[in-house]
This record gives sequence, structure tokens and C-alpha cells, in this order.
Amino acid sequence: MKLTEETLLEKEGYRLHILPSKKYKTINIVAKFKAPLKREGITERALLPHVLQKATNNHPNVRSLQSAFENLYGTALSSDGSKKGENHVISFRMEVVNEAYLNDQEPILEEAFQLFHEVLFDPKMEGEGFDASIVAREKQTLEQKITSIKDDKMSYANMRLMDHMCEEEPYALHVHGYLDDFANITPEKLYSYYKDMIRKDMLDVYVIGDMDTNTIEKLTDKYFSRKESTNVDNDQLSVTKEVKQVNEVMEREEVNQGKLHLGYRTYTKFGDDDYYALQIFNGIFGGFPSSKLFMNVREKHSLAYYAASRFESHKGLLLVFSGVDPKDFDQAKSIILEQMDAMKQGDFTEKQVEETKEQVINQLQETMDNANGLIEVLYHQMLSGAEMPANELIENIRTVTKEQVVQMAKKIELDTIYFLTSNEGGE
Repeated sequence: MKLTEETLLEKEGYRLHILPSKKYKTINIVAKFKAPLKREGITERALLPHVLQKATNNHPNVRSLQSAFENLYGTALSSDGSKKGENHVISFRMEVVNEAYLNDQEPILEEAFQLFHEVLFDPKMEGEGFDASIVAREKQTLEQKITSIKDDKMSYANMRLMDHMCEEEPYALHVHGYLDDFANITPEKLYSYYKDMIRKDMLDVYVIGDMDTNTIEKLTDKYFSRKESTNVDNDQLSVTKEVKQVNEVMEREEVNQGKLHLGYRTYTKFGDDDYYALQIFNGIFGGFPSSKLFMNVREKHSLAYYAASRFESHKGLLLVFSGVDPKDFDQAKSIILEQMDAMKQGDFTEKQVEETKEQVINQLQETMDNANGLIEVLYHQMLSGAEMPANELIENIRTVTKEQVVQMAKKIELDTIYFLTSNEGGE
């Protein structure tokens, strides 16, 4: 999506996206590694970003590597793993001050690129594997993260909804991996998986800021080229499941507040013609504080501590979240379902449509004002194969009609109702 003037270049083992912009006083560099979501390797992919960020052969411990970043005027590096439809993406993000704004104009950009290269391509090794102490520490941290998901009942309920709703679909895989895998993950096996990832994953590198394009191209060629990789797109197409009957699941835990989560199939994904209508639909239904879910389930009937919805852009799902008293399950469920019926019947005003358009556009513009946010929008558009100028994107939102929102609503099918309740209530 040409939200800013983008130069896309096919390079040796990666795709380079150069985004010149005078808006920022920093240079943002983002590397995205994409692979099909598979049960085998998902825990390794959750571990790898954290292991790689801890030490390199040149900076063999956490303190040394942190010091190297701090010496580059507080250059920051972060990473995460996420699901995009049936694919898994590991993102590394670096933000470095633009040397043009430094008093002495010290040439730090190449040093930052070199450090980024070391983190990605020259990690600290011991024998045939990663540093054993780093792997052990990061396994322990990830284990705590996986275990603690159950303490965050909203996240846990969402995970369990996906387990049931997307059973036998890659999308059901847990982005943080599985405790069952830990015993098998040795420093050597993790390094072996890492080498495969470096060779086979689709790599996209984004650079945004006020910079000379030729300089950036030379630096990325020097520090991101992968001679062993053909960088062939390995996109795994999203699975679209037909709903044959609604699945209702009730699970019991020690909880004071029940978690009522509903999963719908929208059959609409990023890049589809009716995606813009889905954005407006979600805003009116449950995406904003003025939405039907918030106003009816929470405010009018006082049945929920919170009630909202969001959609999964690359999977075609709409998810409803609410926190309710276990005894109010039936009534809360009925009122949520009534709000969906109201959307299908067009029980909302033209004014609501117009107000929601402005909210969606403002939200999008806020996202695109941030360098990393802009890169995310660009990456999503590239994955969907629907690239367009920013003004066209906004115009597509502005031209959504009430009738298109109603048609969108009529497409949406309820798949799964999940209720996490207390051991006593919620019959």
C-alpha cells in the first residue's frame, strides 16, 4: 500500500521496502520473517526472538549487547511473534536516531545496521548450539508466560475459544508455544531450527525515515542478504470452515467473573472488497464505546463488566468478549445475540454509520502516523495483495453505505459460544 512513497526491491534473499519520510527524527528498521503456521516448530519460534536478543558472538552477554545499543544514542531493539491468518511472523524492530540531527553528525547508522545483523545472523554459540545458559533462562521465562495465561482469564478464555472454534486449523496453534515441547528443545535443536528459519522464511525488511535511498540499499545489501535463501513466498492460504452447527462450550474454573466469548465467521479478510464494510460493522456492533454491545449489554442492562468485539483481519473471524456474573450467562448471551440480529436487520442509523466511519478513519490515521504502525499496515496490505494509495484507502471507508454494512452482517455466522464460569454458577 503506497501510504507513503515506497520503493520495493527484490534483493538477494530478502525483499527491501524503502519508505523515505521527513516526518521522523529516527530511522526505523523492521525485519519480518514469515513461515506457515505448523504445530512442529511453533514453540521454537516463540523462543527464538528472545534468545537472539540476548547475545551475539561479538557481544557475548546481555550486558555487553545492551551497552552496544545504548552507545548508539539509546538505539532500541524489540521483537515479537504473531499469527497472520495461517502464517506465523517474527518481527524485529530497531529504532535509531537519525545522525543528521546529531550535533557532531556521528555516522551511527551503519553501526546500528551491523548490530542488527549480529543479532539476526551471528548469535552467540556454544559448540553446535546456542549458549546453553541463555536458552535455559529464556525457556524458563517463556514457561512462566505460558503458565500465567491461565491467570489472565480474558486471554485464557480467548485462547480456549480458538482451541474449540479453530480445531484442526493451523490458526488454533498457540503463538507462545506449548510446555510439552520444552523437554525436547535443546540449545542444539533450537539452533538447527534457527538455521532452517534463516534459510527458508520469507524475509521482508522495511526502512523508514529521512534518509538517502542509495545509502540504505547498500547497507541492507551488506547486512541483510541471505545467499542461501531464494526468499520464495511460502504463504499458507487461510482455511475457511463452513459452520454446520453452533458449538456451545462451558468450562469451569475458580473464577469470580465469568468470561463469555463468542466466535463468528465473517468470510471476509484484509484485501476483500467488503473489508471496509466489516470495519464499519464492527465499529457499530462492538468496536467502540458507543457500540451496541457496550451500550446494551453493559450500560442498559448492567449485565457485563465489559463487552466488545474485534475482528481477525487475515483469518475472517469476529470475536466478542464480555465479562459477566456466572448467573447472568443466559441473559447476557441472549442480549449479545440480539445485537447481532439488530445489525442484520439494519437496526442502526445513517448517523451511526457516518460517526463510525470518522472513528475508523481517525484510528487508521493515528496508526499510520506512527512509523511502526505504518509498516504494519503496509505489511498487511502486501500479504493480502491489495495495495493502494492512502487517500484511496480512506475513500473506500468513506463510501461504505448502510446497506453494505447490513449485507456484511448477513454474511456473518455464529460458530462457537464459549463460557468460562465458576464451579458453582452458570447453569
